[in-house]
Amino acid sequence: MTTTLITGASSGLGAEMARQLAARGNDLALCARREERLTELRAEILAAHPERRVETRTLDVVDEDAVFETFRAFRRDLGSLDRVVVNAGLGKGAPLGTGGQAANRETAVTNFVGALTQTEAAMEVFRDQQAGHLVMVSSMSAMRGMPKTMTTYAATKIGAAYLAEGIRNELHGKPLGKTVKVTVLYPGYIASEMNEKVAQKTKMMVPTDVGVRAMVEAIEKQVDSACVPRLPWAPLSVVMKHAPLGVFKKLM
Repeated sequence: MTTTLITGASSGLGAEMARQLAARGNDLALCARREERLTELRAEILAAHPERRVETRTLDVVDEDAVFETFRAFRRDLGSLDRVVVNAGLGKGAPLGTGGQAANRETAVTNFVGALTQTEAAMEVFRDQQAGHLVMVSSMSAMRGMPKTMTTYAATKIGAAYLAEGIRNELHGKPLGKTVKVTVLYPGYIASEMNEKVAQKTKMMVPTDVGVRAMVEAIEKQVDSACVPRLPWAPLSVVMKHAPLGVFKKLM
């Protein structure tokens, strides 16, 4: 049995990951800012899987002290944290220099500084346990610098990915590297509250359950990294990284 902590679990990808991981036998530690949503999700999961253990706590990941306190409390309550999914994030943004500094900063602080704090708290637990699985939810937008409202968001997502990859680099070849695994997920267009506007502009959007199923399968295989769903995003990632700027802009 695996105990999985998911941040940003009150809706979207986080909530669906909780549902699917519970169905696969995981006990859950769920946290997010919206307590009512967490309560509803817990009741839903327990109704479907009464044998599971589901603990919830409210958490804003920009509150550094609260992140450490919450992760430690979940570990005390559940006995261990086998996996931490760093999922909480924002999608706000504006083209740089157009007066959107407040939105860009909020996204930067939540998506990068918040991810850093969550990673610190997770690795504190894993180093003490000498075991664990860190899962960083990045984005396909991390493949290349993005324009307009996506510029700051994409920058935070490559930053978050590099936090996780840096840990994998550090642990490679060491005893702890055999027991602490690191996975970076690069989701493409998966239906969620965050990208409702994008859904109106692209035919590549997949339903939440379909996209999250690809995420969960990659998580359970403990792969180093995965573009999810694999098609079209794995081959498209090569194009995104290497296409001339004119071609890349037409894709976006």
